[in-house]
Amino acid sequence: MITTDQITPELYLVKAFTSAPNGGNTAGVVLNADKLTRERKQKIAAILGLSETAFVSASELGDVKVEFFTPIRQIPHCGHATVATFSLLWQKGLLPNGSAIKESIEGPRQISYENDKVYQAQLAPSYTSLAEAAINPDEVALALGLPAGYIFEHIPLIASTGMPFLLAQVQDVMALRNLQPEQSQIKAISERAGLVGFYVFTTQIGEADATARMFAPSFGIAEESATGMAAGPLACYLHDYLQVHKPSFLIHQGYLMAHPSPSQIEVQLKLDEQGAIMGLRAGGSGLVIKQLELGEFAL
Repeated sequence: MITTDQITPELYLVKAFTSAPNGGNTAGVVLNADKLTRERKQKIAAILGLSETAFVSASELGDVKVEFFTPIRQIPHCGHATVATFSLLWQKGLLPNGSAIKESIEGPRQISYENDKVYQAQLAPSYTSLAEAAINPDEVALALGLPAGYIFEHIPLIASTGMPFLLAQVQDVMALRNLQPEQSQIKAISERAGLVGFYVFTTQIGEADATARMFAPSFGIAEESATGMAAGPLACYLHDYLQVHKPSFLIHQGYLMAHPSPSQIEVQLKLDEQGAIMGLRAGGSGLVIKQLELGEFAL
């Protein structure tokens, strides 16, 4: 357990799911955040304006406590900000061994550090059909700006390994690139069904098992370049529904954004003797960009 309550807070920018400065998803990471109020944390996250900012403090349940804030709200987990946080902690020598326990507002999670990559454990998947969630496939297509009368080859599905995402498959990279998402409609559907957002993907790509785009306007995120908590459910979906029977997957994200930020997310499934998913871990590389002065953020 790290003791941080007597140390001045420090703010860093760290890219997750990349080893190159022109890729990945940037998170804010505030170390020694023990004395910051919830209101102050939310203000810092809003001013910083990144999809998520992580605040690290001492934990009685694990090695560190980590809280995650988007610009508009606190969320229970964040894959890319976890990779960013623990990459920073290990690179600064604050966690001496290859594993750690992260305390979050929903309990502890196992974190591993192997070959300069951070992996976070996720839960076994659960699935909810659109019918069960009272969502019509046509409204999903409309929200994504797909052509009138668009028919999904596989009806979209809600999947969760800790946080729920609507997974929607399109036929190829061109269709994924040309999406014209209606953010207000995605937000309305997400809020009605309790979703983080829409994770839209295609498997018609040679370099990875899938490439995806992530839209989460109800969390203040129009589009995100890497989403570990969505890549986990997608890997499970590929295994369970598309019958891609293997234990590890590579998910690309961020390549098709208006301003590309290529990200590579690795997902490793834990399978029982019958091939059922018992759990998984998702992760990748982290790159510390720079330290900022917290005085700039009205502390």
